Amino acid sequence: MPAPLTDTDLEFLVTSYERMYRIRQFEQSALDLSTSKEALIAGSVHLCAGQEAVPVGAMAALGESDRVIATYRGHGWALETGVPAQEFFAELCHRKEGVNGGRSGSALVTAPNERFIGENSIVGAGGPIACGIALAAKMEGADRVCLVTFGDGATSQGALHEAFVFAAAYKLPVIFVCENNGWSEMTPTLSITGLDRLARRANGYGMASATIDGTDPLAVRDSFALARQAVLGGKGPALIECRVPRLWGHYNRDIEHYRPKSDREDSRSRDPLVLLEARLCALGASSAEELAILRGRLDRDWNAVLDTVKAMPLPDAATAADHVVAPVHAVPATPDHKGESREITYIQAVNEALKRELTERSEVLVFGEDVGHAGGIFGATRYLQRDFGIERVFDTPIAEAAILGSAVGLALEGKRPVVEIMWADFLLVALDQIINQAANIRYLTRGTRTSPIVVRVQQGATPGSTAQHSQSLEAMLAHVPGLRVGLPSTADDAYHMLRAAMHGEDPTVIIESRALYQRVGTVWPDAAREIAAGAVLRRAGRSLTLLGWGAVMPSIEAAADALAEADIEVSVLDLRWLSPVDWDRLCATVSATGGRVVVVHEANLTGGFGAEIVAGLAERLGPGALFFRRVATPDVRMPASPILQAALLPDGAKILAAAKDLLQSNLQPRNEEYV
Repeated sequence: MPAPLTDTDLEFLVTSYERMYRIRQFEQSALDLSTSKEALIAGSVHLCAGQEAVPVGAMAALGESDRVIATYRGHGWALETGVPAQEFFAELCHRKEGVNGGRSGSALVTAPNERFIGENSIVGAGGPIACGIALAAKMEGADRVCLVTFGDGATSQGALHEAFVFAAAYKLPVIFVCENNGWSEMTPTLSITGLDRLARRANGYGMASATIDGTDPLAVRDSFALARQAVLGGKGPALIECRVPRLWGHYNRDIEHYRPKSDREDSRSRDPLVLLEARLCALGASSAEELAILRGRLDRDWNAVLDTVKAMPLPDAATAADHVVAPVHAVPATPDHKGESREITYIQAVNEALKRELTERSEVLVFGEDVGHAGGIFGATRYLQRDFGIERVFDTPIAEAAILGSAVGLALEGKRPVVEIMWADFLLVALDQIINQAANIRYLTRGTRTSPIVVRVQQGATPGSTAQHSQSLEAMLAHVPGLRVGLPSTADDAYHMLRAAMHGEDPTVIIESRALYQRVGTVWPDAAREIAAGAVLRRAGRSLTLLGWGAVMPSIEAAADALAEADIEVSVLDLRWLSPVDWDRLCATVSATGGRVVVVHEANLTGGFGAEIVAGLAERLGPGALFFRRVATPDVRMPASPILQAALLPDGAKILAAAKDLLQSNLQPRNEEYV
């Protein structure tokens, strides 16, 4: 027999009814105003009707500094963490005074306060970020947890399972919350998983788990209190499955033609508000009349909020492009450095940059696969764990989504994570955390929150490398607003561009070239560099411009040397940063060489960033002012054979041929490609 309820429990249930009703009000209005003839809310809206007891009960058990990341069905969680209902509903209605100024809408309200990190409209994507939030708390010795919610369908998502692995490996204070309404969008979850209890999936990760009645706020409160105590006690993460009814469709315009009538009726019979009203009346804690009076008062208050929201102004269209990236700043020189130069390899320069930032800033962290004990597969992080300890330089599971997502969470908590992804090809299994997560945060929050992560990765073909270890993906990354992309070609740039990225305020991908790792160059450690220092003119000439970035620069220099022997002086421009592009330097250099330019890149020709450079120059220089050739890898997969690779990759001879052809064309607009 359950223990009798205390007066405190009864008071909590009465308060819970009010809070749950407020959430239901919010959701009902969101449904009405997104489906009416003159809808104020555009697009899809995912509503949590039937799940209200979960955030109400859970937040009663959490501490004031605990963090929450919600799925796209997270309106109840946002309200319970303290996001003001008026500003929150204004966001759904795309108003200027919404918490994100109309930039997020229903499914992606982002970081409006310290407790509510935000919703996430990508299924299962919040788990890796929660790991970073929790890792920051553990590093600080803080008495706080991170709670992350997801639906039952998300338990089939790979990123979430990577989060389980990551959280379990480090015993992170994370509470994973599955709000199980029985439906994976429009498919019965049981037909996919075959499991009556999804919480059992935690067993494979060594996590504690429980399945509870998500319609009972008291059971939810007590279960989350126990879970919080356990995870803060160092027992590792926990998974709580909350069984809830789905009262409405998957989204606002879902007519549920696929859903059996019996399932709808069963859900209505488990409506948490109806159940709680009956319970309060049976316990004598309230009456039907008193609850009706309460609902009437809440309805009047809410109608006033709706009237206010409807009268709010829409966003100013002139601000639509604001807050994509931050202004750039120089990395300050350190006074105690005397300005001596050093002759070191490209990979040693990377190591020196990491070492200096770890020395000077305690918030810098370096992590990834094999970067700690082994010092990195290419030696970029060698001895850093020895010198700075396992807390700041550490190895991770082989889980790219968890690595990148945890970096986002750490950055949101004020850390400066630098993560290594061994091969650019491996980014493709975790692009969501860069594109949909990190690159969005500044824009959605109008610059109030940022995610300044640095991702180190190497790319390109070397003899023997396979087609899955030799792609050049810079154009794909440079296409993403909010993301900075740089490709150093010298040891000095490898040092300074990495340091500049670590001082920047936006997510940055530094793409290194393993073909250049052992090249020796001169590095001036105390020189200040800006994150958008832009292109650098390696040599100046009047005949034409040879332009490239990253691994092709030595071949460009070789072609320039060959042309110089023929008394043809050319400009060599190293673009270095593809986002942002230094258009001023680029246009000035090409104009000074009569509009003649050879653009070189290792990436495939079609869709390569060279096409963007040519188009941008043509737009800026005007009709008839540009004469170009492109030298690139043809549109093939990269073979492992050194002979076959050499036949495909740009080299000095191909660049020289393109340059001579351009010069001999009498400036006729016959623009060709050399592949």
